[in-house]
Amino acid sequence: MNTRFEVVFLDEALSFLQEIDKKHAKKILYNIRKVQTEQDAGLLKKLNNDIWEFRTLYQGLQYRLLAFWDKSSDSETLVVATHGFIKKDSKVPSNEIDKAIQMRVKYFNKKDINL
Repeated sequence: MNTRFEVVFLDEALSFLQEIDKKHAKKILYNIRKVQTEQDAGLLKKLNNDIWEFRTLYQGLQYRLLAFWDKSSDSETLVVATHGFIKKDSKVPSNEIDKAIQMRVKYFNKKDINL
């Protein structure tokens, strides 16, 4: 089964997955694997020009992992998950998007790539 992209988890995203219930984390990872092989706007949604969200609704909780694309390699496309949270409102909080943007800038600065 060919994947459309690889997913990399930054430390905060990994910590989030480790802190939540194991069944819930497995469901999130299942949805991520699913969207790697097939397009599903319900599971991966664009929030702005740079930030996307992996979406999982499980047992009444709306889990979100924010992410961005890294297409700097000629050989593979990466989606970098920055951090996760449980969404309480209908809209993704702007502070969470801002946090993902800052993490994206830091990531590319570390790779020494101009945005």
